[in-house]
Amino acid sequence: MFTEAMGQVPAGVGVVTVKDGRDDLGTTVATLLSVSLDPPLVLVSLDSTSYLTEVLLRQDRWAASLLADGQQAIASRFATPGRPSARLLLASTPHHRGEHSEAFVIEGGVTALEVETTRVVPAGDHTLFIGQVLAVAYVDAGKAPLVRLRGRYRPVPGAQSAPEWPAPGTNVDQP
Repeated sequence: MFTEAMGQVPAGVGVVTVKDGRDDLGTTVATLLSVSLDPPLVLVSLDSTSYLTEVLLRQDRWAASLLADGQQAIASRFATPGRPSARLLLASTPHHRGEHSEAFVIEGGVTALEVETTRVVPAGDHTLFIGQVLAVAYVDAGKAPLVRLRGRYRPVPGAQSAPEWPAPGTNVDQP
């Protein structure tokens, strides 16, 4: 019943990637959230028994690419149990290595971050990784984000580019 209840809450879909020596790993997540603006911190929650959790406990730097509508196939590839290396999963997908993390940054999403873990918190059957944002690889507010709702990937209806705020040339300190 708890899983069904939480499935009613829409969550942004992303892929967390990490470079581990000669290998590259990644997984789909729906639990990436902003924790603080100063310093900029994010949190990701991963199954404590996953291999990615094991790797992130020894590799502090990673990337998180938040996917856009139209990238459902990428989300599904990285969510598949027993998946191969991230290099194979991204073979036909535009991506690059992050300058700060050396992890794969998936292009074409709504945003991508490079992160360094600052705190690890055990939480039931999951492990929470809190990290400081080292870089924002890109932001594309013109794309609709991909969300997970009621067990399925879904676009956000009516999502489109928001007007830039504040508008260029606007002084927000003046009434």
